[in-house]
Amino acid sequence: MFEYSPADNLLAQKTILITGAGDGIGRAVAIGFARHGATVILTGKTLSKLEAVYDEIEANSPGSAIIHPLDLMTGDEDAFKLLSESVDEQFPCLDGLIHNAAQLGPRSPIEHYPYKDWQQLVQVNVSAAFLLTRALLPALGRSPSGRILFTASSVGRQGRAYWGAYSITKFAVEGLMQVLADELANTTTIRVNSLNPGGTRTRMRAAAYPAENPGSVPSPESLLPVYLYLMGPLGDSFHGQALDARSFNP
Repeated sequence: MFEYSPADNLLAQKTILITGAGDGIGRAVAIGFARHGATVILTGKTLSKLEAVYDEIEANSPGSAIIHPLDLMTGDEDAFKLLSESVDEQFPCLDGLIHNAAQLGPRSPIEHYPYKDWQQLVQVNVSAAFLLTRALLPALGRSPSGRILFTASSVGRQGRAYWGAYSITKFAVEGLMQVLADELANTTTIRVNSLNPGGTRTRMRAAAYPAENPGSVPSPESLLPVYLYLMGPLGDSFHGQALDARSFNP
């Protein structure tokens, strides 16, 4: 696993928005970023989870977090515009956007895959990521070193039977990353990449592998060095890349 010990103030003066910040990887990243000086915008659909993360950050890094509830399933263009306007009102720019939230959906053959679940995963995993990114691009463009990091998956780089819409939407996320990176390469200082966290001890992992011993899987906190590296100054050299956290070796 990648090891990195950055300065405590690595992300000082940076504002970073994290989707799915109430649990799992999003929670660990939010707490870790705040501990290294960032102001974090916590988004998610379950207010109680966001409040718990907020309280933990407030206890250790007072004044470093704000909450903006956001349901990616039901959010329309106006909801994302409202979030963008809120960011503009409170901050001069946005320095980072971590697309962490996603849904797993049923593990089922395509032949029997429920259309309702297909639509829901396309909305949450792809359409919401597009809408949120589009809404926040102006704020990210005002940052001297804006970063967008999409969460990838191994089944979104090599298709695997029975992973259905989750696999297919993760392929779409990789495509969104590549197109966006190519568009922004020569016109902005924004850096866009995707990161496959690999097997991680989360509720989604437990749902996908119910017989697995959770203790045999790395914790979300073990990923923090990679996220910190990519969001700090050393991450400037990465753009348009499909990265893997478990083999990350810059």
